[in-house]
Amino acid sequence: MSDLRDTIFKCGRRARVAARHLARSSTAQRNAGVLAMADAILAAESDILAANALDLAQGREKGLSGAMLDRLTLNARRVTAMAEGVRQVAALPDPVGEVIRRWTPPNQLEISKVRVPIGVVGIIYESRPNVTSDAAVLCLKTGNATILRGGSESIRSNMAIASALSTGLSHAGLPADAIQLIPVTDREAVSYLCEMDRYLDVIVPRGGKGLIETVVRQARMPVIKHYDGICALYVDAAADQAMAEAIVLNAKCQRPGVCNAVETVLVQRDVLDAFMQHTGRALAAQGVQLRCDPEAFAAASHMGAFADRVVPAVAQDFRTEFLDLVLALKVVGGLDEALEHIEEHGSRHSDGIITSDSAIAERFLQEVDSATVYWNASTRFTDGGEFGFGAEIGISTDKLHARGPMALEELTTYKYQLRGTGQIRE
Repeated sequence: MSDLRDTIFKCGRRARVAARHLARSSTAQRNAGVLAMADAILAAESDILAANALDLAQGREKGLSGAMLDRLTLNARRVTAMAEGVRQVAALPDPVGEVIRRWTPPNQLEISKVRVPIGVVGIIYESRPNVTSDAAVLCLKTGNATILRGGSESIRSNMAIASALSTGLSHAGLPADAIQLIPVTDREAVSYLCEMDRYLDVIVPRGGKGLIETVVRQARMPVIKHYDGICALYVDAAADQAMAEAIVLNAKCQRPGVCNAVETVLVQRDVLDAFMQHTGRALAAQGVQLRCDPEAFAAASHMGAFADRVVPAVAQDFRTEFLDLVLALKVVGGLDEALEHIEEHGSRHSDGIITSDSAIAERFLQEVDSATVYWNASTRFTDGGEFGFGAEIGISTDKLHARGPMALEELTTYKYQLRGTGQIRE
């Protein structure tokens, strides 16, 4: 066994012991641990920011994009927000121990279906160091131990945050091994984690498609994942154009480097000119490059003032998660064509319709097979915090066992508890 494999498997064994300890802990004890973690993050702010500065310097040397650097960046405001997000989780209801259903069959056994922790959760992620605290706090709140493996671009930040979290756990009298960070960025570490079905109950990969495909291919345990965030908005003929402008600008420009930013806009043919006059101009003013199908390109080329922001689209543009100020634009004849496009090109993440026609909107909500579906709202709301869940561990585009923003409830499973009075089966 290699030294690295041995190190990672030892993490797994310690995590399993910690998970058993957490299974015996009370909600009050875990909440105290969560609050101690928040205090520890603030106490370690200078160490966290110093580590992050080194990560950012390395990222610039490697030529990371502006969007990637934004995802990597921490500052005093973001550290404070990180700690506040942790505190908010402490205030949320604890799903562990909830009796989902209770019944008594004719044999008079009392059967209860009870929500319980999953056990040990492995999380593999890239770039965003706040995932370290988000994942750890959600797992702890629900009685799960977690093993974290971050990306090379944020290794120093992740280690500083994880160190603070472990300090908080110790102060609260909970096992420090409940949160462990793999301190190396070797690619082999991912493979070794995927082998640990004896210790890991589930793996959640967060990152690029290549990482997720590697984990899915190698993992011996269940994987909860999301691939691309190719989110689409359909601007219907009955759309209010001022509303469409506000929603599309927010969905594309508010933070383009995240998975719930819109990447494709579908415009109903009858309102194409009005859309270009309002939303097209506004997008161009924000520095967005419009990659247009032939019909949209022809309409945009006549607008003059922002024609330099318009280029012809290629087929791959409608299957691309740009994570930048780039937007694919396509003209459709109506709802059916929009539905077909989303089914063929989307990633089942977040899609929306802008319309005042409730019948069309309800069809869209029913027929689009995505984790989150919107009527007259920005796709940027696909987020655990915005849903009222507190921090999130990720956004799943799977259908089993979790879908959409994954928070506390999605980090639990259930067991059946049967209480008898001496029953035997005949």
